[in-house]
Amino acid sequence: MARTAILGLGHYVPSKVVTNDDLAKMFDTSDEWIQQRTGIKERRYIEESGIGASDLAVPAVEMACENAGIEVAEIDAIIFATLSPDFNFPGSGCFLGDKLGLAGVPALDIRNQCSGFLYGLQIADAWIRCGMYERVALVGAEVHSTALDFSDEGRDVTVLFGDGAACAIVGATEDENRGLIDVEVHADGSGAKELWLEGPASAYKPRLTHEMIDNKTVHPAMNGRNVFRWATAKMPEVSQSVLERNGVTVDELDLVVPHQANKRINEFVSQKLQIAPEKVVHNIQKYGNTTAASIPLALSEAVQEGRAKKGDLILMPAFGAGFTWGAALLRL
Repeated sequence: MARTAILGLGHYVPSKVVTNDDLAKMFDTSDEWIQQRTGIKERRYIEESGIGASDLAVPAVEMACENAGIEVAEIDAIIFATLSPDFNFPGSGCFLGDKLGLAGVPALDIRNQCSGFLYGLQIADAWIRCGMYERVALVGAEVHSTALDFSDEGRDVTVLFGDGAACAIVGATEDENRGLIDVEVHADGSGAKELWLEGPASAYKPRLTHEMIDNKTVHPAMNGRNVFRWATAKMPEVSQSVLERNGVTVDELDLVVPHQANKRINEFVSQKLQIAPEKVVHNIQKYGNTTAASIPLALSEAVQEGRAKKGDLILMPAFGAGFTWGAALLRL
């Protein structure tokens, strides 16, 4: 059975930088307030209307292919993780495949929010190991900015999110010193309404009303206190489970690349696991929470900066809406 590895990584963020001071001009907040609670200094937004998650994904995929040493045409499957697809249907993976010139290549969209990259990695691993596909483009891409509420009511959610995309080319390797070791994922729908976007919804008839717009149910809503409590419990728990199952100690880890939701959460999790701060990757200060894109974006940057190197043992934990959570252990 083939051994799965990340062969190359790539990322892309829009050029429009939105600072905390920029947001403070729109609603009641401040740079100090945002940084104290989240660690975020700025984030990226799409430059104009008409740019979707699949558009951000194109340069990320091209960069990942270049770093993997393959041509885009060698991709034989796409997994697209997003909570902000270009349109309700069809899936963004189909739009991406067309933009990359990959006619006939299968495309699977998955909706696992901040844990999307881990769920996708588990799927890609199964595909590679059973010989179904050879080169899978695992993409996380989000355009959050077009759904946010830029008022005092929406500030607690709005300050958190940014737009961006990242891609991992996943394929087989014969190198015994690299590859995916384990992925563990979970879900608990009892927390679904603690972090969600209620409308428009097929559960309602009609799906969208003026009342929904007036009541702001068309914007994301979050119970921040409960999300923080769940995240700081589940991320260490699933990380410890993956490490123990594979006989790995915290000291053996070269790097931890957590989902970038809140710097305070990641600091709390690393302290709970007794991981040295210098081993933990943070880039939320630059991009905010890019949901499904955040782990591959952070890992891609870490590779680009020389912080993550071939052969490094890396832990990647995540927690997000659903609730969904998980962790992956990888030898890069």
